[in-house]
This record gives sequence, C-alpha cells and structure tokens, in this order.
Amino acid sequence: MFRYIMRRILMLIPVLLGVTFIVFSLMYITPSDPAQMMLGANASPAAYKQMREDMGLNAPFIVQYGRFLFGYKHPIFGYKGLLFGDLGRSYVSNRIIFELIFSSFPNTLILAVGALILAIILGIPIGIISATKPYSVADMVFTVFALLGASMPVFWIAMVLIYTFANNLRLFPAIANPRDLLSLVLPTITLSMNSMAIIMRMTRSSMLDVMQQDYIRTARVKGMDEKTVVFKHALRNALIPVVTVAGLQFGSLLGGAVLTEKIFSYPGLGSIMVDAIFQKDTPQILGSVCFVAITFTIINLAVDILYGFIDPRIKSAFSKKKKTVRGDL
Repeated sequence: MFRYIMRRILMLIPVLLGVTFIVFSLMYITPSDPAQMMLGANASPAAYKQMREDMGLNAPFIVQYGRFLFGYKHPIFGYKGLLFGDLGRSYVSNRIIFELIFSSFPNTLILAVGALILAIILGIPIGIISATKPYSVADMVFTVFALLGASMPVFWIAMVLIYTFANNLRLFPAIANPRDLLSLVLPTITLSMNSMAIIMRMTRSSMLDVMQQDYIRTARVKGMDEKTVVFKHALRNALIPVVTVAGLQFGSLLGGAVLTEKIFSYPGLGSIMVDAIFQKDTPQILGSVCFVAITFTIINLAVDILYGFIDPRIKSAFSKKKKTVRGDL
C-alpha cells in the first residue's frame, strides 16, 4: 500500500506538467494582452513596450513557460518558480498567488462539502429505494428526477431557484455569503443537483448487481430480515463504486463551482478564476488550475485508500501481492 501511494504521488508530477502546459498554451494564443489591460487603452507606446518587457511577454513561448516552471535565481531566497513552490504574483493585483488562492479556497470548500453532503444524503437512500423496488412507480419517478438533475445546466437551475425562492417567495437571499448559512442554501442545491443524480444512479445500478449475487439469495433462504440483507450484506459491497463516484464528484465540485459562484456572487476560487480569465491574469489562472489539479489528485488517492476500509478483500489483495513478490524473490 505504501508503494502504491508513493507511485500515485509521483504520478502527480507529469499530470501537473501537462495541465500547466495546456493552460499556458491556451493563455499564450489568446488575442488579449495583459500589458494593455493593465495600462489601459490610453497608455503611450513607450510605456506599453516597457510594461511588456518588465512582464517578460516579449520572450518566446518556451522561455516564458520555462520561467513559470523554474523561475529565476533570487540572491537571497534562491530559485523561485512552480517547481520550487512559488507561483509568483498576480498581474492585476500584484498580490502573491498563494495568498489569493488560500483566501478564497475555504469558501469554495464550504460550498463543495455542503453540496456533496446533500448529494450523498439524498442520492444513496433514493438509489437504495429504487434498487429494492425496481421498475415500480417510485423507481420511475426517481429515474426521471435523476435524468433531469444530470441533464439540466447549472446556470439554468440557479436562475430557476433564484427566480422562485429569492425573487417571488423571498425565502432565501439571491447573493451568497459564506458567513450566512441561509444564503448558502440555493447555491448548495444548485451545485449538488448533478452529483446527486449521478450518485443515485450509481447506487441503484450497483445495488441491483449485488442483490442478484448468490450470497444474497443464501441470506434470504436462511430467513434473514430483508433490512439486514439490504443494509448489512448488500449495501457494503455496493458502496465501492459509489465511493469512487462520490470522490470524483467532490473533486469536480471544487473545480466546477465556477458558474455557481459567479451567478450567486460568491467569493470563492471559481469567481477569482473567472475574473483572472477575463483579465488574462496568467499567473493567477495557472496557480488556480494547478491547485485544483493537486486537490483532485489527492482526493482520488484518499478514495483509493478508503477502499481498503470499506472492503477488506482489497486490503488482503495488497497483502497477497506483497507475499507473492517476496516468495518469488
């Protein structure tokens, strides 16, 4: 297990390099100019030329990308760059990128955790009910609900909720504030709809597969109560793909809350990323994307480790593999 964890951590390096290269390339070929945006349309040609030189925008693409990765040699602090844990400063605010990320990420984390909890609380029980009563009226209703939740765009759900519960009924605020729990209800529901539908469908599919296994039939023949069969024997084995989906959805919620945060004027990482894209603040965009990529990879690693606690067979598989390798040696 330790070697597996170390391999997954080492795999993070090429993933980050690929992500940064793609994002840096997209920002490089976009027509907008960060120097022009910082100086304004009335800046003199000399000031514009000097600003581009100071920002290093006149250098070739590979040189700019290399500076972002490896930075430069500081006389006191040594090398500074992405590989040395320094993302530089924002073109627009001149603030350190890590300060901007860590000042906004807790707000995004609050929203993502709330959305995931809501998706799990509703998605798993609904999936269990659908699996235990397949093709019934309740199963059909829940299936339609899941299809709607998975297919409706986030911005449309947000606008419907704002129009209904904020403008007409005036039950919840239209602008979200991380310090006001009531204002987080609408963005949490908006962000959780798609994840809730996916978790529900995965729970139903996994439960239907497990309920047809031989040991479930044996438990029923022995006269066990149906609740014991479902929750003690079937659900635990059916949770493995559900945990996978939930972990992936949590990573998606952290990086995919951009539209939700922007619609509800929520001060999270997604809002900062949108503002940085419009301002072509390359260091801020790259820093945010790298941070989301690292977070997503760590979540996937945590899900893989959690498998061993949910299903002991996976933990024993690692032990058997280790014993086999030692025996061959």
